[in-house]
Amino acid sequence: MSDRGTPITRGNLAALRRYARPEPLERCDLCAEPIPAEHRHLLDVTARQFLCVCYACSLLFDREAASDGKYRLVSDRHLDLGGLPIDDAAWARLGVPVGMAFFAYSSPAGRMLAYYPSPMGATESELDEAEWEALVAQQPILRTLQPDVEALLVNRARGARDAFIVPLDQCFALVGVVRQHWRGLSGGSQVWREIDAFFAALRSRSKPAPPAD
Repeated sequence: MSDRGTPITRGNLAALRRYARPEPLERCDLCAEPIPAEHRHLLDVTARQFLCVCYACSLLFDREAASDGKYRLVSDRHLDLGGLPIDDAAWARLGVPVGMAFFAYSSPAGRMLAYYPSPMGATESELDEAEWEALVAQQPILRTLQPDVEALLVNRARGARDAFIVPLDQCFALVGVVRQHWRGLSGGSQVWREIDAFFAALRSRSKPAPPAD
C-alpha cells in the first residue's frame, strides 16, 4: 500500500463497477435473467400468483395458447374511465362494503370477483352479479376486460370518484400500500397520503377511455 491510499486491484475495480452500475434486485422467475425494476408479470391462473418475467419471456407468453392457459401475461393497459355513473345505493347493491374495490373475472371460479384492499390484504366481497351486469350495460367497455389479468379499479373513498381499467398487478400493488401504511382503526393520515399518491401516479400513466360506440 502506498501513501496515496488503497491500491486499485481487480477486486476493487469490480466493487467500483457494482457501485456505478448496481446489480438488479430481481431476476426473471422463468429463466433467471436479471430484470429491471419495471418489468412485466405472468399470472399463474390456478395458484393466483404473480411471476416476474424478463422481456423475452413476456414475448413468449404474449399468446393465450403459450401455456395452455396455465400462465397469462398480465396486461399493460391503463385506461381512465373518468368515474362511473353509479350512486351510493347502486354501489352498495354491488355488495362492496367500502369505498375502494377492484373487479376481475376469474377463470377458475368462472365468474366476476370483487375485492377490496384492507389491512389484512385483498379481501373478497360477495358480488351481486345482476348489479354488475347493470353496470356493464352502462359502461360497455367493461366487456373488454381480459379475464384473470385485468381489473376495474374503483376509488370512491373520501369523496373520490375514480375508475380505471388496469393490470391486475396494479390492484395488488394498491393492496400492498394499504397493508404497509395502515395504522389504527381509520388507517391514519399517512396511508391516505400514500393512496392519493398511488392514484395520482395511476392517473398520469393512464389514457382516457375511448368513447362508447
